[in-house]
Amino acid sequence: MYKINKSSNSIQQLKRMSFSSLGFRERDHLQEWIAKQPDVLGEDLLIIQKEFSGFEDTQERLDLLALDKNGALVIIENKLDDSGKDVTWQAMKYASYCSGLTKGNITKIFQDYLDSHEQGANAQERLVDFMDGVDYEEMQLNKGISQRIILIAAKFRKEVTSTVLWLMNYKVRMQCFRATPYAMGEELFLNVEQIIPTQDAEEYMIGMADKAQDETDSHTELKNRHIVRKQFWSQLLSKMNASASSLFSNISPMTSHYIGAGSGISRVRFVFVVSKSYGRAELYIDRAPEENKFIFDRLFGLKSQIEKDFGGQLTWERLDGKRACRIKASFDGNVFDDEQWPTMIETMTDSMVRLESALKPHLVDFNEKLKAR
Repeated sequence: MYKINKSSNSIQQLKRMSFSSLGFRERDHLQEWIAKQPDVLGEDLLIIQKEFSGFEDTQERLDLLALDKNGALVIIENKLDDSGKDVTWQAMKYASYCSGLTKGNITKIFQDYLDSHEQGANAQERLVDFMDGVDYEEMQLNKGISQRIILIAAKFRKEVTSTVLWLMNYKVRMQCFRATPYAMGEELFLNVEQIIPTQDAEEYMIGMADKAQDETDSHTELKNRHIVRKQFWSQLLSKMNASASSLFSNISPMTSHYIGAGSGISRVRFVFVVSKSYGRAELYIDRAPEENKFIFDRLFGLKSQIEKDFGGQLTWERLDGKRACRIKASFDGNVFDDEQWPTMIETMTDSMVRLESALKPHLVDFNEKLKAR
């Protein structure tokens, strides 16, 4: 790794170090760094517990337990300078133990973590926020055989990498990240790079009776919710396509809680969102993190003009510490109460037409600037 010296137009090599030579320890340092900054692993992860030991008939502890954006549990095992030869077996045991955790179990685990680290925080609210507004009642966590394993170390032994690559042939979802400390004078740096990519998960389930029952009980209700939302979207799209906007003219009704259309900029979308408590019309910005903030900040600088063109106030959510940003108009409403549909559809479509009109000219300009960067 090199440090760029702009003044001399040169690069300087950083000295590769070991964690042990710097006095760093696995639990006190590497584990804490990842817990505080999980996106160092290249994605949005929600840490729900550290040193988790809530397994029946064993006192074993896994380092970090997290959730990904798909609701899958992620078992994270940290080693320092050497992975050792047994870390794969160790992590697979933990994944098998975690495979039986229900949504209720996971929520309690997360609440215990919050009670120890962030007094007053509510696990259900944090889960809803992390899952981008999905209702807790229909949220699916640790579904089926979705568990994942992430291994982190400065050096991986061949016994480990060979086993991981073999397991990937059987669709076990595993990733290996090399964590390397560097130094230049008194400054210290950490480089984390993925060296073995993830693959889709395969069945690996132990003690799933309670979880299977939990999923069975919610299946019928979830199916009904899907039917209701598809009917709602069908009516909303008919109303939207009869308006002056052609934004959603090629969009079909869906079963999810949101439905979106392109803005002309990749991964910047105009989105409708519904739940049992609100409806929203929004611009959702989900490109690379630095580009998201660039687009949001430029639009926020035009806030007065945009809200004037929109004809009312908007909610501006930069979402610092998260990947995406949004600009939204939100209203009370329950999509599962069809008596509220006429008001919700009228309000949401009107807001989306005005939102598109207020934002589209600026997005065209920003698209050119992004291409030039």
